[in-house]
Amino acid sequence: MPLPKYHQIYLVLREQLEEGRFADGLPGELALMEQFGVARVTVRRALGQLSSEGLISRNPGRRTRPVPPALSGEPRAADGMARANLRGLLENLVTMGLHTSVKVIDVATISASTQVADALQLQLGDAVQKAVRVRSTREGPLSHITTYVPNDIARKFGRRELAKKPILVLLEESGVKVGRAHQTITARLADNVLAEHLEVSVGSALLAVRRLIYDEAERPVQWLHGFYRPDRYTYEMQLSRVGSIDAKVWVSKDVSAQFN
Repeated sequence: MPLPKYHQIYLVLREQLEEGRFADGLPGELALMEQFGVARVTVRRALGQLSSEGLISRNPGRRTRPVPPALSGEPRAADGMARANLRGLLENLVTMGLHTSVKVIDVATISASTQVADALQLQLGDAVQKAVRVRSTREGPLSHITTYVPNDIARKFGRRELAKKPILVLLEESGVKVGRAHQTITARLADNVLAEHLEVSVGSALLAVRRLIYDEAERPVQWLHGFYRPDRYTYEMQLSRVGSIDAKVWVSKDVSAQFN
């Protein structure tokens, strides 16, 4: 059953808020009505849900503004806690690339939003490359990936290269020595944009992955927002008492990328 229209609008606006698109304030109700083709009551209900979750601040006579997160940026792993080790990851991603295809949706140089700047340890407004891609297996679309890379690194590759090689390989070819990654995995409902690209219904459950890649000098070099179809993507981990991690990502019956 399709999600109510107000909830679809809520999902889209929530994702845009997370990307930092509304630093100067959200569009007015009339603009949102025109953008989504709905009545004012529908827009107000979507905004009301965002407000109830503490994501926006609504004051009569003033522009609706996003509420900054309590903790900005990507959380760091505490000392002594296990971190994902990337040895062998590049080789496995190359193998995966032979069995999957990539469609580059968009590549652009943008000004870093507050969230992107915090994650990549940049200044607000610094230039970053934003790339949006959809990766598919023989069964169909697998993932919708958005990556943010500091422009001094990303200027060495563009749309053509992103369509041919995994971005971690491009980082290495650009002189980056990958050190570690911090990753979180949560659940997310598909909005209308994700639903179209991943060929699922609006409101379908997706796996949401945030991954921050650091080089050997502890500089953040890539921030990834990924949304995956759970019927085509499985993340499996083996944990031991001494803290070592053996994790595998399965994208089909015969293709996997391993975090050793």
